[in-house]
Amino acid sequence: MTALSLRDISMTFPDGTHAVQGINLEIEQGEFVTIVGPSGCGKSTLLRIISGLQLPSSGQCDVDSSSLGYVFQDSVLLPWRNVQKNVELNAELQKIPKDQRQEAAQKAIQLVNLNGHESKYPHQLSGGMKMRCSLARSLVSQPKVFLFDEPFGSLDEMTRERLNDELLNIFLQEEFAGLFITHSIQEAVFLSTRVLVMSSQPGRFISEHKVSFPFPRLPEIRYSPEFAQLCGQISHDLKLAHS
Repeated sequence: MTALSLRDISMTFPDGTHAVQGINLEIEQGEFVTIVGPSGCGKSTLLRIISGLQLPSSGQCDVDSSSLGYVFQDSVLLPWRNVQKNVELNAELQKIPKDQRQEAAQKAIQLVNLNGHESKYPHQLSGGMKMRCSLARSLVSQPKVFLFDEPFGSLDEMTRERLNDELLNIFLQEEFAGLFITHSIQEAVFLSTRVLVMSSQPGRFISEHKVSFPFPRLPEIRYSPEFAQLCGQISHDLKLAHS
């Protein structure tokens, strides 16, 4: 079942900047696709179009906007609400009854391994814990399509790898369609079923790499020759994308 479909999407801003051009993409339910590309190539613009925050200049985007989850690089937590209340926020705005949203929040908190920290406030959390909280907040609504805009980009390498492991487990449990943006080739390969390389502006897809490693993926796969070879192929294409 196709969860997200982009057909010939192009975006030109009023100042004449061509952000993306001729983007075609389909993502099936239970598929995790990652986009890598140079800074400023239009990756985040594409996510804004999918989420409905930006209208494309041309083309068509088909996605159920009522079933979208979105995790930003900034966790965007409300400082006056504790973990439990931050995770409940989206459900609260949707007028979901208190007992139902509390139950859903508890399930999401357990999924992201934040149980025991429900009463803590954002200033008491590490960077990794803040991202877990942000992820849990979106999981409450059980999205069919999940958009990730470099959510772990500001974290140290060890925390990033640990969250990659946890995100992959959540993906296998929830079976959403994932679209992930990152500058890390290793992260892209570890998480994905497909990796797409985007060119410099105007952004367009110049190559696609299928990732055939079976699920569940053990952390040790990162050190295998096959993993390194695929990372090398994507790195080669990424250098072409900069030219």
